[in-house]
Formats: sequence, structure tokens, C-alpha cells
Amino acid sequence: MTESGSGTPPPVPGDPAPDVTLLDTHGTPVTLGDLRGGPVAVVFYPFAFSRTCSAELCELRDNLEDFDAAGVRLLAVSCDPVPALRAWSEQEGFGYDLLSDFWPHGAAARAFGVFDDDAGMAVRGSFLLDGDGIVRWTLVNPRGVARDLGEYRAALAAL
Repeated sequence: MTESGSGTPPPVPGDPAPDVTLLDTHGTPVTLGDLRGGPVAVVFYPFAFSRTCSAELCELRDNLEDFDAAGVRLLAVSCDPVPALRAWSEQEGFGYDLLSDFWPHGAAARAFGVFDDDAGMAVRGSFLLDGDGIVRWTLVNPRGVARDLGEYRAALAAL
């Protein structure tokens, strides 16, 4: 069992990423497999509107040009329902997709090995996928530990 409690270990560099489908803030399905051809960053976080998650996602918003310059599409995923993510995105003006892993609850987080069964939420897991859907970088932090923007920048530079 992984630290996240999901039973599935997170993919490591060189593994194919799980092909999951999630709803965006407008209820439109987004499928990872359909995004092949360009790199994608998948960032799991516990809860919309929470302090640490807000700080992390706002920092990504404020540095979105780093992802754009590398040609990377940024996707942020939580188990919150679509309406909550839409309200949060409108409030914060993120400028990238927030995706709902609400139902089946945590299925994408489980597939990526970052679902905490005891807490019913995703832990802080980040995955950088190349244009072929292969994981090139991962970072999984325990509950309450924010991710460092410098680690994203190093991963983007190495892509």
C-alpha cells in the first residue's frame, strides 16, 4: 500500500499515464488520451477553497507562463464537484482547467495512486506527461506539505 492509502502506487517516470476522463468546470469531459501530441501536467490537490490548495494553485496561475513557454497544458484535479470548481475558478481566475474527480469518487486519483481512502481525497501529486502520455516526472507530497514551484520549473526545463 502506498503512503496515499490507495493501494495503487503512483506511476514513475517511464510508465504510461493512466487514461482517465474527468469533467471540467462546464461539465465537458476531458480525456488524457485525447491530449496526446503535447505535454500535460496533471496536478492533484485535496480541496477547492482550502488555504494550502489555494496558495499552490494561485502560484501556478501566477506562473502559468512557465508552462505555456514549455508548451505544457496544465490540469488541476480534485474530488470536488463541478459547481464548486467552477465557482472557485471564477473567483480566482486560474486560466487553466480544473477537473472534477467527484464521481466515481476519486477514480482518477486512485488510478494515479494518490487517493487517500481514509480521508476521501487526493493527496498532493503532480505528474508531467510527454506528448505520448508517458510520465516524465512525478512529485507526491504528504498531506499538508505544499509543492515547491522550483520543482515544477526544473521538470519543465528537463522535458
